Amino acid sequence: AGDKIRNRTSLTEFVLLGFSNHPDVNLTLFVVFLFLGNILIIIIIYVNPALHSPMYFFLKNLSFLDLCYTSVTLPKMLANLLLNNKTISFASCAVQMFFFLFFGLTECFLLASMAYDRYSAICNPLRYTAIMNKRVCIQLTGGSWICGTLVAMEHTISVFTLPFCGSNVINHFFCDIQPVLKLVCWDTSWIEIQIIVGAAFTLMMPLLLSLVSYICIISTILKIRSAEGRRRAFSTCSSHLIVVTLCYGTALIMYVRPKSSYGLNGDKLLSLFYSVGIAILNPIIYSFRNKEVKDASGVSRLVN
Repeated sequence: AGDKIRNRTSLTEFVLLGFSNHPDVNLTLFVVFLFLGNILIIIIIYVNPALHSPMYFFLKNLSFLDLCYTSVTLPKMLANLLLNNKTISFASCAVQMFFFLFFGLTECFLLASMAYDRYSAICNPLRYTAIMNKRVCIQLTGGSWICGTLVAMEHTISVFTLPFCGSNVINHFFCDIQPVLKLVCWDTSWIEIQIIVGAAFTLMMPLLLSLVSYICIISTILKIRSAEGRRRAFSTCSSHLIVVTLCYGTALIMYVRPKSSYGLNGDKLLSLFYSVGIAILNPIIYSFRNKEVKDASGVSRLVN
């Protein structure tokens, strides 16, 4: 045990391989990463009084989360791609893993809160303002941040208190759980089971809440007699439904499966989509699928 502890404490940094096998995508990635629309969404919602409602309060928080989420991996990724700086210290790796999990899990819980908001708006329209008052919105958002903090802290501590030895090369572009576990000295089967169970619980619980909300929403929409009424009701939640499908679907594929099914190159691209791609798509989805945001941002005038 003493040798294992000495081996672990002697390791001071990791090397992130990043996309070394795909140097041709470097410039493309750099250009794409610059076009993040979340800041625009936050500004539009902040300056437009018509968007000061619970739905857009949650959307503003979602956009802020996406900005934080990309800031965890993006700077180091760009340094890796453009400056060829692939090293990351032991402590920085732990911090990066914590914040990646923290923002990702918080977003999952926040999406469940947004589903509840849409359920209240469509299934209880007369009581909507009473149900989704400012205090409830703040409580749901705060609860999402607290849950994300606690689960991320537990997973990060579980991984970085294990003994590391041998190679310090992480075949990934950031310190994700599974690539880091490959460098642990002893059998990680038990910790992997804990992580899978924890991920299943923390992902499935908000996912189930979202599914139940949408079952009720769709049932209510189908009871609306006019086609125009059904279309308008569905348009208020279609953007969120698309984002929920992208976020939870990708997260479940990434984390709720055994280590033996992981493929290095495929998982890098999947992680890239989850950590950066979804953050880029979210403002696009909400801009083009939401009439109020389109009107506020002028997208509808540009399209027409």
